[in-house]
Amino acid sequence: MISVLLILVLLAGVFYTANQVKEQEKQEIFDQTKTLHLWYADEAMTDYLSSMAVKYNEEYGIRVIPVLQTGLEFLEKINEASLTEEATPDLFIASNDSMEKAYLAGLATEITNPDQVVSLNTFPESAIHAVTYQQKLLGYPFYYETSALLYNKTYFEELAKEGILKEAKAAADAAVQEASPEETEAGSTATAEAAESVVSEEELVERARERIPSMIPATFDELLEFADSYEAPDNVEAVFKWDVADIFFNYFFVGNYINLGGICGDNTDAISIYNMNTIMALQAYQDLGQYFAIEADEVAYETVIQDFMEGKVVMTTATTDVVERLEEAKTAGEFSYDYGIAPIPNLNEELITKNISVTSTIYINGYSRLRQEANDFAAFLIRDHADELYTMSGKVTANKNVIHENSNISSFMLEYEDSVPIPKMMATSNFWVEMEIVFDRIWNGAKVTDELMHLSERLMSQVTGEPYEETYIDVPEESRGYEEYYDDTQETGAEE
Repeated sequence: MISVLLILVLLAGVFYTANQVKEQEKQEIFDQTKTLHLWYADEAMTDYLSSMAVKYNEEYGIRVIPVLQTGLEFLEKINEASLTEEATPDLFIASNDSMEKAYLAGLATEITNPDQVVSLNTFPESAIHAVTYQQKLLGYPFYYETSALLYNKTYFEELAKEGILKEAKAAADAAVQEASPEETEAGSTATAEAAESVVSEEELVERARERIPSMIPATFDELLEFADSYEAPDNVEAVFKWDVADIFFNYFFVGNYINLGGICGDNTDAISIYNMNTIMALQAYQDLGQYFAIEADEVAYETVIQDFMEGKVVMTTATTDVVERLEEAKTAGEFSYDYGIAPIPNLNEELITKNISVTSTIYINGYSRLRQEANDFAAFLIRDHADELYTMSGKVTANKNVIHENSNISSFMLEYEDSVPIPKMMATSNFWVEMEIVFDRIWNGAKVTDELMHLSERLMSQVTGEPYEETYIDVPEESRGYEEYYDDTQETGAEE
């Protein structure tokens, strides 16, 4: 029995030792597996990033742990974690206007750009400029936000149908008048029937939809002409209405003429705010205020979109999120119209509008020990699985080669391609608050030249570190000709 006990003890020792060896081998394998930590601040990205992390691990054997960090001071949290924690954020997602701050803190480093994925073959120039700082590519363009013209397609289709029917009737009447008495007597019925067959319901709808793009105003001059002549349905309260209190929906008026840091928004020597074209654009903006009579403190983006959904507004400006919102409302039976997306109209033939855009960017942390692995994963996200981004997060990829099932999403890309990337300079970070105040004051009647000059002087003093004085530009207070549309309204007291 002693021998048996000794044998059992010996076997138990062997099994215990073998088990320990296996556990140690497992731990060594686990330790050798590379792990990337990806920080982000938008909860809408959680499902997409989690899914991509699983796929990347399956394909390349590298673990990716997405870390949601909400609240303010996102970069400060990354900086603190980089210096004090073992789980250093290897890469993170932030807007392109954070680039200078991140770079100077060592949190953004020049990307390796695997397979030259960040190039004009994949992204528009606006995206490349957005991720460029001091002639270096410091990030991967991921998704973007900008605004475009949102219009009620149902209203335009009905208007197009009316036009086609009038044209058909006029053509039929002309044919009857040109015919001889004998032909008229014998063929009047046939002529009428032919006119009806030309505009059968099926063809009428098809022709009307083909005509809609040419009906969308290309300038605000055309928009006001349309508003002046449009016999709107009874429930329409405004032909055009937008959030005049938000700089994001106003900046397109001056975006083509204000230079804030050059094409990449990173050059403090390339700043021009106070110039003739900007003054003229803002004068046109002020004149529009007299026509549309929108109270800035009584309007907001959410209420405007709700009015659009109820058919009270024919056209407005909206961001990319509106597509998902309208589609969900359609499914829920809360939106009974069709809609379309078009470029923001120019002011007129001479004054061009240009939108601003924000590009959410994937940065590679300069403190990471796995920078190359982080670069590879970033390239994987923007190249291999960009087509899944919108369906899983509602974010629109900056990758111009992605074809969306809903063409309205793709229409936003046209605005993004021609947009001005939001600048990166820390010295001008308060410009947007200042500019929003200036827009509000001008909308309410303040003198354009004075407001713009004072803004430029404040900003340039801030950038140069010493008092700055502009040369006054004396511009006649001329309107852009919009008074011909609002004079009658003022006289009759009628609603717009």
